Amino acid sequence: MLSEQSVPVVRATLPAVAAALGDITELFYRKLFAAHPGLLRDLFNRGNQAGGEQQRALAGSVAAFAGLLLERPDARPDIVLGRIAHKHASLGITSDQYKTVHRHLFAALAEVLGDAVTPEVAAAWDEVYWLMANALMAIEARLYAEAGVTEGDVWRRMEVVGRREESPDALGLVLRPADGRSVPSFRPGQYVSVRSQLPDGSRQIRQYSLSAAPGRTELRITVKRVHGDGRPDGEVSTWLHERVREGDVLDVSAPFGDLTLAAGDGPLLLASAGIGITPVLAMLDHLAATGATRPVTVLHADRTPAAHAHRREQRALVDALPDARIHLFYEEPGDAAPEASAGRVDLAGVDVPPGLTAYLCGPVPFMRAVRGGLLRLGVAAEAVHYEVFGPDLGLIPGGR
Repeated sequence: MLSEQSVPVVRATLPAVAAALGDITELFYRKLFAAHPGLLRDLFNRGNQAGGEQQRALAGSVAAFAGLLLERPDARPDIVLGRIAHKHASLGITSDQYKTVHRHLFAALAEVLGDAVTPEVAAAWDEVYWLMANALMAIEARLYAEAGVTEGDVWRRMEVVGRREESPDALGLVLRPADGRSVPSFRPGQYVSVRSQLPDGSRQIRQYSLSAAPGRTELRITVKRVHGDGRPDGEVSTWLHERVREGDVLDVSAPFGDLTLAAGDGPLLLASAGIGITPVLAMLDHLAATGATRPVTVLHADRTPAAHAHRREQRALVDALPDARIHLFYEEPGDAAPEASAGRVDLAGVDVPPGLTAYLCGPVPFMRAVRGGLLRLGVAAEAVHYEVFGPDLGLIPGGR
């Protein structure tokens, strides 16, 4: 909760700070990487930095948190910070790094806003920063404790014991602990980070959903090869597709992620598009493995049947559930999927019973369209959960 003296200062200056946050975060990252080049080489996603996604995500999170402090001072901070904390934990972020961020962020703030940053303004926004940082550190400490690791010590060596092409651009990798220990426990929907040693010597990190249910002796991730379409191709996904073979050993984090399948017997809707199928597949696999009898509706959208990763496996899992149905949508269905609909997802023929809980994963336009359709059909906003692959730019208001 902001102090009494800081509330009017933050309220008065939030419009100006929010308007300048794009310039502030861009300058912040330049300063941070100039002072600590290893952070860009070995921690931050260079693709997101080059495209500006990370800068926009940071600006959006700061503005959203400041607005929360003003408009909903009694709200729990993990409502808006939980997803960020899970991402930080999967990267092995430590509490001392928040001091480094503070130093360079406030240097950028002072440089961009100039004389407008009076001592009073600086003190008020310093309070905002440390409320946000301390809340994140508290959540991350809890996540590390739940994972059974010390702060930042999330990495384990995992051997690739299986490799399978799930579609022309999707590669399934089966992983087993190289030290002979058991695999870490996780909840359906969570992800792991993979730290890859690239040819230029950098150690870039990316997150991949666990695409099979927990309770096995191995983990499985599915990696989509990222084509740049005018921008550079994905560094890590390309390296994993082209270089990694069975017998290789990777650095893999403990599992994290806040989009997880809740227990219960109420009706579910699992909607995915493209590689967004991966967390949904783990949820389906878990439901089948545990003999779930709850009603389950599965939606999946893709370009073509051939591009649909894990297509046969998804169908088999749906068939294994006693009260499940699947709706497929392909932009170009061809003759390979006569049961599928052509075009984009349409909820017109989908049953939406009372008490439905929905999980969405895929491109943001897809999730925005499905969420909007569900709300129009009477599904409560708090019952619609989603996962964004990449920086969460807050493009689906009201979701989780």
